[in-house]
Amino acid sequence: MTHLKIATFNINGIRSRLPILLDWLDREAPDVACLQELKADDHAFPIDDIRDAGYGAIWQGQKSWNGVAILAKGMEPLEIRRGLPDDPDPSQSRYLEAAAHGVIIGCLYLPNGNPQPGPKFDYKLAWFERFISHAAGLFESGHPVVLAGDYNVIPTDADIYNTRSWKKDALLQPESRACFQRLLDQGWTDALRERYPEERIYTFWDYFRQHWQTNSGLRIDHLLLSDAVAPMLVDAGVHRWVRDLPHASDHAPTWIELATAAKKKPRAKARKP
Repeated sequence: MTHLKIATFNINGIRSRLPILLDWLDREAPDVACLQELKADDHAFPIDDIRDAGYGAIWQGQKSWNGVAILAKGMEPLEIRRGLPDDPDPSQSRYLEAAAHGVIIGCLYLPNGNPQPGPKFDYKLAWFERFISHAAGLFESGHPVVLAGDYNVIPTDADIYNTRSWKKDALLQPESRACFQRLLDQGWTDALRERYPEERIYTFWDYFRQHWQTNSGLRIDHLLLSDAVAPMLVDAGVHRWVRDLPHASDHAPTWIELATAAKKKPRAKARKP
């Protein structure tokens, strides 16, 4: 394998959107897919359908809420851990880590934090602190690592269509943004922003006020690359066509392509995702 495609997708209910997931896997064929918001118990995870599509998987479900999974094309992901060290609420299924196709994959669903201020925002920041600590160890290991998922953070005002109606939202509070910046300061590369340094790129459009139709979106799904992976980045983007399907999730899959051969390809010039 000379190229590796890794994607993250908040599926927003894997049972109700299984046909969309299978269509996406068939059409785009990512080598690794990180899923969030399964909203299903472990026993309700559709592993037979996913195996029929050519993927192995590990998952951590939770009834009605949360839930994460890592899918790997043509192989079984090798589980490393589930849940963060010293997780502030281990009952919530928000983090999985596995090795697949030569890369360590961290799949995360960071707490939303709304309403804020309040206990949900406090939990968001507490979880973020644990994640920052764990990420530091992964980065310092020198292994090829990708941290992919729904971070529930809008890093800057350039990552939202308009801040006016979102001023009080947990996703763009200074504390949330500061935590994300501390991650980047460890040395991680924000793949989508690296690929499109000047463009407004969105990964989420809510169901209200025609936000999809007017491209009024947010960038909250991120793939962070360790130093061992960042030089391999050749392309990245958002599979917007998935968001346009009937009964779609409010997120679109976000992906990166890595050149894994000994001689890396130069990064492509920026283009529209």
